[in-house]
Amino acid sequence: MDATVKWVDAREGFPDDGAPVAAAVTGTYPPGEDEDGPIGPEDYWIVLPMHFERRHFAEDGTEYHDCFVDSDGVVRFPYGGPPCEEPVTHWAALPTLPGLSVHLVLGGTAPVLVRETLEAGDVGGDGDGQPR
Repeated sequence: MDATVKWVDAREGFPDDGAPVAAAVTGTYPPGEDEDGPIGPEDYWIVLPMHFERRHFAEDGTEYHDCFVDSDGVVRFPYGGPPCEEPVTHWAALPTLPGLSVHLVLGGTAPVLVRETLEAGDVGGDGDGQPR
């Protein structure tokens, strides 16, 4: 896939509510040990798949606003926002499904579209909603 990614500074703008995104997350791995002995803390910056929520309720009932949530339910905030151990510095929209203009298809239509798209081979990227 040859794509240009447009990164948005998380301090300057949010994705649409519920939007799946690639999130650039920064933090520090805690000190630990490996086979060679102790290792110190290590800073990181990594891209993770997440979605954005204007209003999110955690499993414990805590309500959060304007946050990024991963598939494990971990809540992260934009860099410079409410304190968190792994703030999001930037985000980018994820591509849509091959040959479609959406990120999600549910129900009986999903396997039909998967089959049609795979049978069609090379998928054009114009996003008109039709498998190629």
